Amino acid sequence: MARKQQLSRPPLERIFTFHKLIQEGRYPNCSLLARMFEIHLRTVNRDLDFMRDRLRLPLEYDPQRRGFFYSKPVEHFPLVPMTESEVFALLVAHKAIAQYRGTPFEHPLRTAFRKLAWQLDRNAPYAFGNPDEMLSFRPLAPEETDLESFQILTRALREKRGLSFTYRNLGAKAARKRRVRPYHLACIENHWYLLAFDVDRQDMRTFVLTRLSDPEITDDRFVIPESFDPNHYLKGAFSAFKGKADYEIVIDFDIWATDLIRGRQWHASQEITLLPQGCSRMRLRLSSIEEMVGWVLSWGAHATVVRPIELVNRVRETGRAVADRYASVAAETPSQPAGAGMDLLVEERRPGQPPARTGCPL
Repeated sequence: MARKQQLSRPPLERIFTFHKLIQEGRYPNCSLLARMFEIHLRTVNRDLDFMRDRLRLPLEYDPQRRGFFYSKPVEHFPLVPMTESEVFALLVAHKAIAQYRGTPFEHPLRTAFRKLAWQLDRNAPYAFGNPDEMLSFRPLAPEETDLESFQILTRALREKRGLSFTYRNLGAKAARKRRVRPYHLACIENHWYLLAFDVDRQDMRTFVLTRLSDPEITDDRFVIPESFDPNHYLKGAFSAFKGKADYEIVIDFDIWATDLIRGRQWHASQEITLLPQGCSRMRLRLSSIEEMVGWVLSWGAHATVVRPIELVNRVRETGRAVADRYASVAAETPSQPAGAGMDLLVEERRPGQPPARTGCPL
């Protein structure tokens, strides 16, 4: 296993190690680098050629010391050449740090980016101006993560140790003590979830970090089963809610909604078929319909569930409950003259905002 890890190290790491040994006056040679990284001498020679020819380092060999040295002072490791597309990708990565605000990853990510940015060649023939004027990330309702709790969880994950914490189930008034073996932390739609084996229930559970409090690391040591795969565990979930059933979800969308769902990966199992008059049909395979109720209702009258009947009924019942609630609100609210506020509504309608229905035969 150790040999495999060494061979997987990138050439730049080997070159930088060689550079440091030279700077320390240790006169390293090819045999030393070959032993350190368990690579062939031919590979070492290619690294040295790269240092001389591409990085323009004043690399020379001293026969008496039987090692390499720099014939001229080298203040810093040479700037790493990057293409324009690579610089833009780095810029996107920098802006994406906003998604990790309030977690232990934020500071090291910003520090790492500053180090990478320092390595860029300032004389390169490209410039993107002010990054904030070009692009931005606006995560919807980002969580205010408890940094101390987050650090305790990541430590337990790293050390493979059990956790105890207080957890409140969705909609419950009281919280309960839970004992788990943490397997994985997942960020799904800007929300953090802990995938863990519940010791008392002897089953896997998914915990929302914002409803988790007072975590403590226990003396319970464990080994994550080789069969555990977070992607497979969440395979049947639309987002993070995992069930134990097997549903074929079929939903029809009108022409306006079709323009919005196309070109996006809503789920790994999705199949989107175009229908007459610009409408579409989406098929999914999920283990639960819990998350689908709210998602379908978010499309208003622009989506219609075809099957399963369980989802049809849940959407119908929720829709009736919403209608009943607003019927009582309307009865208590004084009516306005016809047309009042219409100018404001027209002004606030965003470009492309749909009417109540678009006329597709759903």
